[in-house]
Amino acid sequence: MKSRSTGIVVAAAAASLALALTSCGSAKQSTSASSSGSGSGTGAVKIGLLLPESKTTRYEQFDKPLIEQKIKEIAPNAQIDYYNANQDATLQQTQVDTALTKGNQVLILDAVDAKAIQSSVQKAHDAGVKVVAYDRLAQGPVDSYVSFDNRKVGQLQGEALVAAVGDKASAGKIIMINGSPTDPNAADFKAGAHSAIDGKLTVGKEYDTPNWDPNNANQEAAAGITAIGAPNVVGVYSANDGMAAGIATALKAANLSVPLTGQDAQLDAVQRILAGTQTMSIYKPYKPEADTAAQMAVAFAQGKTLGSEVASAKATSGSGQEVQSNLITPIVLTKDNIKSTVVADGLYTVPQICTPDYAAACAAAGLQ
Repeated sequence: MKSRSTGIVVAAAAASLALALTSCGSAKQSTSASSSGSGSGTGAVKIGLLLPESKTTRYEQFDKPLIEQKIKEIAPNAQIDYYNANQDATLQQTQVDTALTKGNQVLILDAVDAKAIQSSVQKAHDAGVKVVAYDRLAQGPVDSYVSFDNRKVGQLQGEALVAAVGDKASAGKIIMINGSPTDPNAADFKAGAHSAIDGKLTVGKEYDTPNWDPNNANQEAAAGITAIGAPNVVGVYSANDGMAAGIATALKAANLSVPLTGQDAQLDAVQRILAGTQTMSIYKPYKPEADTAAQMAVAFAQGKTLGSEVASAKATSGSGQEVQSNLITPIVLTKDNIKSTVVADGLYTVPQICTPDYAAACAAAGLQ
């Protein structure tokens, strides 16, 4: 990833304040409005923000406040209707209906189930409402898409696991615990990981994990350890940090200390990396993704087209639509670059990371 500006630090601080003021219960909905100006266009800007769940900490803690902040920066009088589907695809379809009834001109949509939401995307399209696919590429006539290069994410995870296993590769097998089968990103992560792992590590057991659930991941890891035999497990691929938490518990119960991957740079994952119970994570700076989604949404609401500076790439959805896109490069997070990434960018402070349980590990990593 190219370097981020110091503006990310400011945005992260503002995001924390916005979270305290605007965050709502995960299954509830809220409306934000301001009349302090007209933004860069004319008329009211009405945007529906639909996020998928709250088990993964990023959505309520970072994505929501950062998107809302950027929308308000561009269009201060914007009305933002917020919904969290709580990992319920049917609820999200109902929320789309509600957003359309409220007169939202644009939907920023992070789909619970990219296929199941297709009829809702079509309904929005038929009503003349633009859809910005956020983080996951929903099926149907989506108007634009912003995410990270998801195959690259999986590739980086796989390469890190291969390097961490090293010369023990021939001594045993790995367990692969992939994300939800209803999430198109999970398929990309999986494909990217296999591109790096296949031929270098032997996969003993592999699972696709419904809803990215850490408890499911814990059970899958325990089952994989039993099937392969604890002495024969040389590493575990986890598609994200939430699942890695459950997997780390299973590894500890089996008295195993082997390489473990992750994604999202969650606070507990950063701490596990410092403690040596997780090898790496993928840091995906939320601000560039959130800012781009907000810019796309406001532009559409104001009747504008997207320039190449906002959407310079193309992506093809599961239903075959080619969508103008912005795909951001992810960053491998290890013990060596915690200070120069998540701390420098203001995602977490050193005191947040270096609680008493991790003080010694922080000191060894130069964080104190």
